[in-house]
Amino acid sequence: MKIALFVLALVVALVVAAAQFGMLSGRRPADLGVKDGRLKPPSFTRNSVSSQADAHADHPQRGYANIEPLPSKRLNATDSLQVLERVLSGMPGITVIERRPEYLYAQAQTRWLKFVDDLEFWANPSTGVIELRSASRLGREDFGVNRQRIESIRSAYLSAP
Repeated sequence: MKIALFVLALVVALVVAAAQFGMLSGRRPADLGVKDGRLKPPSFTRNSVSSQADAHADHPQRGYANIEPLPSKRLNATDSLQVLERVLSGMPGITVIERRPEYLYAQAQTRWLKFVDDLEFWANPSTGVIELRSASRLGREDFGVNRQRIESIRSAYLSAP
């Protein structure tokens, strides 16, 4: 029993140490951004959500990954990105990395293990909404974390002035 507890404590210590050195953060995907009016498709595993999941009819995670886009809060969705950027900047663990007139890229990092998720928001000029995608860099299952985060962002965004 003591040996098992020692081994467990050692494994936990190694995981925490690896996290502190950034070994669990993964790498930023090179294919992020808007291409041909679309954000990157959802992941092939259950660790992402996308408001454009339905645009990928044969995608295996289309049903799981589907989430509503954000509505525009201003006359146009591009101006709404400014509101969204303020909301994201005020949320713990989220850092805005890139801001263009119609696109916003942020990273969400977990507190203890330093896992990183990529968040993309695009002001779609043809629909007037903010398309979004949130995906974990590592793992095959996120246990609904990306969906919960986006819904928290949605709530804060909709209540922002």
